[in-house]
Amino acid sequence: MTRLATAEDMRAYGARLAARLRPGDLLVLSGPLGAGKTTLVQGIAEGLKVRGPITSPTFVIARVHPSLRQGPPLVHVDAYRLGGDLEVDDLDLDASLEDSVTVVEWGEGLVEGLAEDRLEIHIDREAGDEARIVTLRGVGSRWSDGWSDTPSDPPEE
Repeated sequence: MTRLATAEDMRAYGARLAARLRPGDLLVLSGPLGAGKTTLVQGIAEGLKVRGPITSPTFVIARVHPSLRQGPPLVHVDAYRLGGDLEVDDLDLDASLEDSVTVVEWGEGLVEGLAEDRLEIHIDREAGDEARIVTLRGVGSRWSDGWSDTPSDPPEE
């Protein structure tokens, strides 16, 4: 578990996380409304050096942010409005999954079938404070190097 005191801390954490990401990675974000999921994605986008701005794709469902430096594009999905597996299938995320870093907000229970390996990130608000608590859980061999231990910083490569 990691406690992040401010939105800037969340963005910086996302940028550090991005240094470990590679094409084919699937990140599934969960947490209550206003927890900071999009703020984390902004940091990941900065770390990946992709074209922005990064805003919540709630009404467009998914946005592709191309790399500005020959890295993988970022596919940013908001599954909040999706009604189930069929609507996820309609997005055809598996077509770009291998070449992109795919981050799905509100994806818990919907997108796990897209990849055997994924990083599940849960964000909670700390009561009476701007602070957030981030918990990482790695699933599959890609994330078997300490990601399930919820480190304060993403493990070093």
